[in-house]
Formats: sequence, C-alpha cells, structure tokens
Amino acid sequence: MSRLALAIRHVPFEDLGVLAPALADRGYAVRYLEAGVDAIDPDALAQADLVVILGGPIGVYETGRYPFLEAELRAIGERLRRDRPTLGICLGAQLMAAALGAEVASTGRVEIGYAPLTLTGEGRESPLRAVESVPVLHWHGDQFGIPAGARRLAETPGFPNQAFALGPRILGLQFHLEADAAKIEQWLIGHACELSLRGIDPAAIRRDAAQHGPSLARHARQALDLWLDAF
Repeated sequence: MSRLALAIRHVPFEDLGVLAPALADRGYAVRYLEAGVDAIDPDALAQADLVVILGGPIGVYETGRYPFLEAELRAIGERLRRDRPTLGICLGAQLMAAALGAEVASTGRVEIGYAPLTLTGEGRESPLRAVESVPVLHWHGDQFGIPAGARRLAETPGFPNQAFALGPRILGLQFHLEADAAKIEQWLIGHACELSLRGIDPAAIRRDAAQHGPSLARHARQALDLWLDAF
C-alpha cells in the first residue's frame, strides 16, 4: 500500500512542484487540502504519513482577516506535538513556528528572487547540505523565530532564520525548495501586484529561473531524500 502525503495548499500555483515526482517515487500518494475551503483539523492531518504545508501571500498573524488560520494552526500544533513527519515551506514554516510558540512577524522588507543560502554548522550536518551554494527561490517578507529546542540551519544576509529542524521529523524552510522553474510564470502572474509594488522586474526572476531551476530541482530532490531517509 502507498503512503499518504497530505499537502496544505494556500494558493493554486504554490504546489509541491519538483517535490511531487520525488514523493511519488518514494511510494507516496499525494492529496491536497485547499486552505480556506477544505477542513483542516487534527483528524485530517493525523491520517497522513507525511504533511507538507505550502506557501502563500498572507501572514500567520492575520487571523482576523483569514479566520481559517486559527483552525489550521491548531491542527498543525497537534501534529507537531505528536512528532509526526511535517515539512513547512515559507508560510508553512511560519505556521509551524507559530504553532511551536515562536514569534512570526513582518520585517518591513522583502527577499524575492534566486540566491544561495549560508548554512550553519548544524545546517551542514542536516539534509540541507544538499542545497549548499545552490541558488534557491526566496519570496517572503515575514520572518519566523526559531522555536524552543529547534536547531537553526540556514541564513541569508537579510534574514538570519531561513530554516529550522526540531528532531529528525520536523523541518521548516523559509525559502522555496519546491519551486518548479518550468512554472515560474504562474508565480510572476500570481504575485504581479507585489512585484510591481516593490519595483522588481519579473524578467530578472524569469532569467534566473531558467538558469538555476534545473540545478535546484536536482538538489531539492536530494535534500528531500536525505530528510525522509533520516526517519
């Protein structure tokens, strides 16, 4: 029997991307829960062998504007307390950090585009060693604190908290390991207002996606395999 990988998706184009075929090759059947539409509760998450919480353009702290976040945070918190395999990406990692009691807040600036990470000492011993020196896709303005007991794994010049791990099964990534460069145009369309507001040229991201996307896809798969192999 295949194992179930449940992905919480907040906007249609921020999906599992290059991680989807890697999960299929590992014997996982993938199912999406659409945030704000599908019920996201502890029972829904408990049935999954693996949960991946994906990104989105809203903030963890915007529960007044987006009330579904409250239930999502409770469900994520319950899964993390059970130490079940959970991967968070961008907003997903922020939700995990908040559920673990860490602060998540707007920084007043953004980090958008392809750039490499700097790994910490513990990061070089983690699955992220597979993406050391590989440009990954950054697309965020919020930042999470490192939850109590977790290890800080990576940083960039403007954002010191790019990844954390709490034991072998819980991994939060501020950056986008999963982004499929072949579908970068969907990101540019979906985030057109933000790019315009920030004065960021979509052509530059498009060029970088073509240049760095194939390498990122290979190394992202290696990082995922290392993480799954650890438990």
